[in-house]
Amino acid sequence: MNSISRQMAMVKFYVRRIYHNLKVFAKWAVFSSITGLVVGAFSTLFAECLKLVTQFRTANPWMILLLPLVGIVIVFLYHIFHYKNDKGTNMVLSTIHAETELPFKMAPLIFISTTLTHLFGGSAGREGAALQLGGSIGNQLGRWFRFDEKDRRIVVMCGMSAAFSAIFGTPIAAVVFAMEVVSVGVMYYAALVPCVFASLIASKFARHMGIGPDTFLIKKIPDFLIVPSIKVILLAVCCAAVSVIFCVTLHSLGDFYRDKLKNPYIRIVVSSLVIVALTIVLHTTDYMGAGVPIIERAIAGHVVPLAFVWKIIFTALTLEAGFKGGEIVPSFCVGAAFGCLFGQLIGLSPSLCAALGMVSVFCGVTNCPITSLLIAFELFGYHGIPFFMIAISVSYLLSGYYGLYHDQTIVYSKYKTEYINRKARD
Repeated sequence: MNSISRQMAMVKFYVRRIYHNLKVFAKWAVFSSITGLVVGAFSTLFAECLKLVTQFRTANPWMILLLPLVGIVIVFLYHIFHYKNDKGTNMVLSTIHAETELPFKMAPLIFISTTLTHLFGGSAGREGAALQLGGSIGNQLGRWFRFDEKDRRIVVMCGMSAAFSAIFGTPIAAVVFAMEVVSVGVMYYAALVPCVFASLIASKFARHMGIGPDTFLIKKIPDFLIVPSIKVILLAVCCAAVSVIFCVTLHSLGDFYRDKLKNPYIRIVVSSLVIVALTIVLHTTDYMGAGVPIIERAIAGHVVPLAFVWKIIFTALTLEAGFKGGEIVPSFCVGAAFGCLFGQLIGLSPSLCAALGMVSVFCGVTNCPITSLLIAFELFGYHGIPFFMIAISVSYLLSGYYGLYHDQTIVYSKYKTEYINRKARD
């Protein structure tokens, strides 16, 4: 009788456990689907707005002359909403660490200010802004559904995945990026199901609305032999250095501005005037916006030798002055331009090197190797996998603990199997 009772108790235990797991699954399946639809809709609208303003600016390059004026407008908007200390994507990461609260007012502010930045020729991306947009919307949805603090962290990651997926068109990478970027060395696997559902639904919604993914065709991929592999290793070493330079340039200029130009209005006007002057002197509009045209030309095998240097400078001047946008596509642009140049110099397919440079520099500035590999697959296909694996892994190791995001935590060392729990360097 005791044996039967124990067996019945065990059966009841497993039934309760299965019931609990099904409840958790149903909860996240429903909520992440809602998040995917809501964030996907906002992100699709955001992407369409950026597309329209980019087309208008391209047809009217004189718009860059109004950049100082729109800079004043952006600073004023953040002032009247009492949101002067904007930490951008850092605030999203900080919210997941439960160090700060992500306000819902970030969503309309980042939407409007990023659109204005792109319209008037600032050098900024879109995915970083999308992470802020998706994170703030997701956090607000979690509040409305009265989720506790731990569940709201998952919700923020859920919103990040949905926004990244909708705008960039890489749903697989979007899932992993939201879980990987927060704490290097540790992934929040509790967010896996929510991020998968939200990412796929947002991506499907965006494609249905005509926002297709950016995919590129690599012209020539050599056989996986010793000589091409050594050249790829050299490229990855250089890309690690470029990623560090990119991060240091952005953060150093930001520190200089905050130290020497404390007034945000003066800061953004001065930086705008420098951007306008450089644009006139260089006599090109290539460095306005995210830099997708440079990426396309680099993948095709053509590049201006110093394009990667100028893109770093323009992006730093734009984002550290107070304009809004993301750093991700500019990092792609820098990597593609440098990679193409490197390929031309060492006699390896410039098209392949541009693709390798894109994901290697992205890996270096975000410390996200798995995401980088998945982005390579989704953007370039599965040819040349060994080269992508080599480039990404080498860049990840050699880029050290530098990163774009101050609030990114490096949990485990890149060099030893030890727990270090430190913030990324600037």
